[in-house]
Amino acid sequence: MDFSLTEEQVMIRDMARQFSDVELAPYAAQWDAEKFLSRDVLAKAASLGFGAIYTRSEHGGSEMGRLDAALIFEQLSRGCVSTAAFLSIHNMVTWMVDTFGDDALRARFVPKLASMETIGSYCLTEPGSGSDAASLKTKAIRDGNHYVLNGTKAFISGANFSDVYLIMAKTGEKSVSAFLVENGTPGLNFGAQEKKMGWNAQPTAQVILENCRIPESNRIGDEGAGFRFAMAGLDGGRVNIGACSLGGAGAALDAAIQYTGEREQFGKPISAFQNTQFKLADMATELDAARLMIYRAGDSIDKGDPDKSSHCAMAKRFATDVGSKIANDALQLHGGYGYLADYGIERIVRDLRVHQILEGTNEIMRVIIARGMLR
Repeated sequence: MDFSLTEEQVMIRDMARQFSDVELAPYAAQWDAEKFLSRDVLAKAASLGFGAIYTRSEHGGSEMGRLDAALIFEQLSRGCVSTAAFLSIHNMVTWMVDTFGDDALRARFVPKLASMETIGSYCLTEPGSGSDAASLKTKAIRDGNHYVLNGTKAFISGANFSDVYLIMAKTGEKSVSAFLVENGTPGLNFGAQEKKMGWNAQPTAQVILENCRIPESNRIGDEGAGFRFAMAGLDGGRVNIGACSLGGAGAALDAAIQYTGEREQFGKPISAFQNTQFKLADMATELDAARLMIYRAGDSIDKGDPDKSSHCAMAKRFATDVGSKIANDALQLHGGYGYLADYGIERIVRDLRVHQILEGTNEIMRVIIARGMLR
């Protein structure tokens, strides 16, 4: 399949790269150290259309495709993996509200989500469910024209930072529905901030719902349709997180090329040694292969390919595994300096590691791939 980009896609990619170089890269180390997520920077990203990338234009969305999104998240992650990944999550919320919400709900929320005046968090995972999205315990009980929500969501990016939380909750024994819970709603509480290996430039905590009462109008789509919404969002989420791995790995590879060209041992740059050249060649080859798989997966979603879920699972598995390996190889090529925060490689290694776990673990990706082969 030909993945030569259109002129418009090249412009989108280059715009994202420029934003990443100016607004993200210079501050990524500081944000990681201070555990800080900048609302101002998110608003600037939204002004370029990055808050609603594949959302319809009616309420301010950019109405781009999933391949376009992959181009954007790859470039943003070159500057800061953690911030780019958070933008991906916000885009999931915006898209889900716009795609499945009724006209009134869309009109209320999508314009502010698109501008990132309102920031959204996606709340599916629970302490005991992980990749088993069907085993949710959070419940939403109807009470007149309201719902009362009780339960706990785990590993939520943006917890106690975001303005609205998209909650998946059971509305029956085998019925899952989707709701928007606005920050400040009585009964919406948050756990302590998690102490994490990476993704420090975005907050992560439990979202706790204790008799949290919301109007029926905050339900997204029909009652019982939430599980279908969650499944519909997984393919795109996997492409996005794979693209974030491409960006981090690409930045690490570029740093390794520069460092090995400058660092001398035994009277010559270490890039002059064949061992170094072979390592760099393998890193570049693996990154290119992963990029082609991610682009194919995004294109498969855009075209409604019947094998899109397998393509997305393959791409996510490969790109996130390879992305972590490339970043780790870049650290090795830096020697002891790679282990120091000043060089930025150890942060990329830490930030990319979680990509093999979220959006479905890479073990689950193998299950999906095999199921598609054997069905």
